[in-house]
Amino acid sequence: MQATRRQVLSAAAVGGAALTAATVLDSGLAGQAAAAPSTGDTGSEPFLIGCGASDMTGAVAGQGMMGYSELDQVAEGLRQRYFARAFVMVDRSSGSRFLYVLADIACLFDSIYTETLKRLRAQFGDAYTAQNTMITASHNHNSCGGTAHDYAYSLAAYGFKRNSFEAEVSGIVEAVAMAHGRLAPGSVSIGRSELHNASANRSITAFNLNPASDKKYFPGAIDPRVTVLKFTQGGTEVGCLSWFATHGTSLTNGNRYLSPDNKGIASYRWEHDEKGWRYLDGPPEFVAAFAQSNSGDMTPNLWVRQFHAGGPTADHTRNAAIIAERQLGAVKDAYAAATPLPGSGVKSILRYIDMAHQFVDGKWTPDGKPGITTPTIMGASAAATSSEDQVSTQTPFLQEGMKDAAAKLYGVDISRLPTIPQKYLSAQAPKVDLLPLGFFPPAPWNPQILPIQLVQIGPLVLVGMPVEVTIVAGLRIRRLIAADLKVPLENVICQGYANSYCQYVTTPEEYEAQEYEGGETQFGKYELPAFLQNLHQLALEFTGKRSSLNPALRSPDNSALQPDLLPPIPADTPLPGKRFGDVMVQPKKSYRAGSTVVVDFCGGHPNNNLHRNHTYLEVQRKERGSWVRVADDVTYETTLHWERPNGSSTQSINRVLWALTPTNAMAGTYRVVHHGDWKDAGGRIHPYTGISNAFDIV
Repeated sequence: MQATRRQVLSAAAVGGAALTAATVLDSGLAGQAAAAPSTGDTGSEPFLIGCGASDMTGAVAGQGMMGYSELDQVAEGLRQRYFARAFVMVDRSSGSRFLYVLADIACLFDSIYTETLKRLRAQFGDAYTAQNTMITASHNHNSCGGTAHDYAYSLAAYGFKRNSFEAEVSGIVEAVAMAHGRLAPGSVSIGRSELHNASANRSITAFNLNPASDKKYFPGAIDPRVTVLKFTQGGTEVGCLSWFATHGTSLTNGNRYLSPDNKGIASYRWEHDEKGWRYLDGPPEFVAAFAQSNSGDMTPNLWVRQFHAGGPTADHTRNAAIIAERQLGAVKDAYAAATPLPGSGVKSILRYIDMAHQFVDGKWTPDGKPGITTPTIMGASAAATSSEDQVSTQTPFLQEGMKDAAAKLYGVDISRLPTIPQKYLSAQAPKVDLLPLGFFPPAPWNPQILPIQLVQIGPLVLVGMPVEVTIVAGLRIRRLIAADLKVPLENVICQGYANSYCQYVTTPEEYEAQEYEGGETQFGKYELPAFLQNLHQLALEFTGKRSSLNPALRSPDNSALQPDLLPPIPADTPLPGKRFGDVMVQPKKSYRAGSTVVVDFCGGHPNNNLHRNHTYLEVQRKERGSWVRVADDVTYETTLHWERPNGSSTQSINRVLWALTPTNAMAGTYRVVHHGDWKDAGGRIHPYTGISNAFDIV
């Protein structure tokens, strides 16, 4: 009998904990446990490799979504579950290890990062610490909101949401436990390719202000680089970790369904369609992660139009799949051409810096003059939104490119905020200073103390940045680290969205344009020079040449200040004359490819039970007298839509939609099953199942 997903996760957790306890004792290493005693000669498999994945989907209905920070983007259902994917690499010669996690969420907030490390420590001791762990986000704009301890992010989702926070942290920890439990001798290979039709520069005005030497490096004003790590165990392929710069905004701010967007779809296509993974049968044997790099000004909406996001088609759902397929193709090209890493060394370091109070030496600034950073201030051009990725705006009176001088022409002078010292306002110029987030009570509304990280895997270097980095800003970071560590430039990846999140970093030249990215560069014009200055010091510490950064500095704990502004979900009531699970709208008797099956169920609120590692829906086909599941809520062609009928606050209609394509519309007899839960007046949760009439695909 095949093990269930929950059984596999439990076994991985227990086995992983036991393995770690033993190896900590064996290794004698403080803070970084070896997964096995050193054997000296490791042959053709110099690493221990482990790959894992787990569902981390949060609340799918009635709560704010994260990505666009718009109050009206409230979840109405689920297009596709999103996952955490974890990769553990251990150098068998030295015992040093590195854990990389990619979460299919918008941003990796301090709250998620801190709680995840806390739980990993409780489960694995010193095996995975801040120093040897990098947790990143794919930066899709369709995950759950309200999981941050920072008001700048949580208030857009009407406060902190414990249910989604718990789902996301638990999913990450389970993915790590799985990867840890699967550790076995293996090898890592590296491959490269290029992709030129999955991104466009959405702020070309800002990009063009950079020096010719920088622009020459990006002749199409995009970063086409695709880098891949291929993982094998005993000759068996077990995983792929890839990097390519494009935003997770194919579905635009008009979307109301949770989804991992283009990068998550690419993972699904490889793991599910090509490797044969079936979600409810257990975790994937092959884990495919599509990570970000310096994608700050890269959009997948290739038409680059204001508030008419689109490209390569006008259908946003189709666009997400097309951009996913293009990334998948380029990644598989690099994967096929991958060659073993020369060397097996694994080394990492992380330090926190106070970005709100940096003095920047003139050697790091374009004009050679010293500068400062300031506590965070969001500009008017940031509130104007990234128009190329959206179909509407809540602030039509604001525009990208707004500057002090231009604003004053219209009688707007909000850059002279009386409580902010003039030196800070000058350091933020020419930004129109709209929201001084770093000055708001009771504590700054977004992080001011941020982590930077360096990781070296053989010849490959990851630079962990807690911000969204434009391609030229990323190039300058990569050039610096390549020179400091004496590695080829192509071997340095600027990994954005890592270990924390505080908006953007542009070059000082790009900042002058005050496009969206410049307005979101929170610490002022010299934010990038400040990062470069500190990364240089970190590189010196990494190579043992200097120890100058404060290892004791940490971000503050704001968990006690988190209100939830939404009322609790009330007890459920069925529609008149119906029971929970009853079918309100039955499917038609037959369908053909190109049509959509629609079934409405009398349901309970989906947030009564998030069904993580389970499903809200199944499509079943009749085979030899038995009903066999052929689709669920991980399947890209299904959607769960939730709504309150007739303005009711206690009734729910849960609608299942299944889009029929030439590949999934096999002739046969089918039915739709809905799994849900309803809450009674005493707060008790009761499961139910609804089953539709059978229908035929012809």
